[in-house]
Amino acid sequence: MMRSQYIISNDHETEPQIVEQCRRRNDWPKWKEAIQAELNSLLKREVFGPIVQTPEGVMPVGYKWVFVRKRNEKNEIIRFAIVAVYVDDLNLLRTPEELTKTADYLKNEFEMKDLGKTKFCLGFQIEHLLNGILVHQSTNIEKVLKHFHLNKAHPLSTPMVVRSLDVKKNPFRPQEVGEETLGPEVPYLSAIGALMYLANCTRPDIAFSINLLARYSSIPTLRHWNGVKHLLRYLRGTTDMGLFYPNKSNPQLVGYANAVIFLIHTKVDHKQGILFTCGNTTISWRSVKQTISATSSNHSEIIAIHEASRECVWLRSVIQHIREKCGLSSIKDNLTILYEDNAACITQIRGGYIKGDRTKHISPKFFYTHEIQKSGDIDVKQIRSSENLADIFTKSLLTTTFKKIVHSIGMRRL
Repeated sequence: MMRSQYIISNDHETEPQIVEQCRRRNDWPKWKEAIQAELNSLLKREVFGPIVQTPEGVMPVGYKWVFVRKRNEKNEIIRFAIVAVYVDDLNLLRTPEELTKTADYLKNEFEMKDLGKTKFCLGFQIEHLLNGILVHQSTNIEKVLKHFHLNKAHPLSTPMVVRSLDVKKNPFRPQEVGEETLGPEVPYLSAIGALMYLANCTRPDIAFSINLLARYSSIPTLRHWNGVKHLLRYLRGTTDMGLFYPNKSNPQLVGYANAVIFLIHTKVDHKQGILFTCGNTTISWRSVKQTISATSSNHSEIIAIHEASRECVWLRSVIQHIREKCGLSSIKDNLTILYEDNAACITQIRGGYIKGDRTKHISPKFFYTHEIQKSGDIDVKQIRSSENLADIFTKSLLTTTFKKIVHSIGMRRL
């Protein structure tokens, strides 16, 4: 299993590629010990049979050592691993009794170690607390900050400045005529990639900011680079923030959808955000630019609800599968509430597709939500704009509003 290329390493010494490189390193004794342990394991399992002549026309499968230094959640090397086929740590999700049974079976079949509860996996750090679990990426964030020389920068309270309604004063407007673009010496793409990984995994609070900045990856200007540094300084002050999943909460699935229309330079920009929580903590989120040009705010909201409905159907199927395997009650007994702040949009969805003057240009597929609502799986309800948690994915917010929503979507500090 490969780690994301955007998990930036602060270890300047790369992993060796061949045995000869291992021999020239100061840590050769540890690599030698790991190699011998792997060979002993292969011999014990009788992996290699007798040597035979390769049949004509048959190409033997190649063989290559893979040298890996296994690290813990603090980025400390805990052991040297040598594998012929790279298999990463295995996570088991079962009841305590089933976990014990499965682990014992695997130990009898393979040489393996039981490391206990998962604490670190693919850049994720999992803190097992008395009242729940906190998932964060503080170690990865610290590496990112150090990589971009901002690990000692002054922290900021929000991931981006509030965008001005005056297009000419908007720092995130596209490149203007005659404005100089950044050269390859500025690591704009590298920073965007590192931040996107965080936003997609445990930091929904920066999803809107990084999605906006990523649009200018091909022609970034100094204004956009300053936006990236602003975002990194926000992470500097919230390094240990993550998603907290309490062990005592209402496991109801709840969704939020929102869409807004901005004027960027001379173009109209449609932005949508969707969010789903379970047990009052975020489990799925999205902040994207709408690819279909909506003709009105109502049209844009219908598209956003359509996307949220599709995500809701998938989430309900996943939750249903988990609950069945754990012997819990079916999610089909509980409908999912999907909150939207546009009253006209909700009325249209409840009525279904009607080929009238105001809706005849909208594709019937965007009224898919109406069919799901009729089946009793979801219920679209109106909510005040100030209480719509999906707002954090569609616009830059004032500090007080931003912090309120961050807390409401289940984000906590360690």
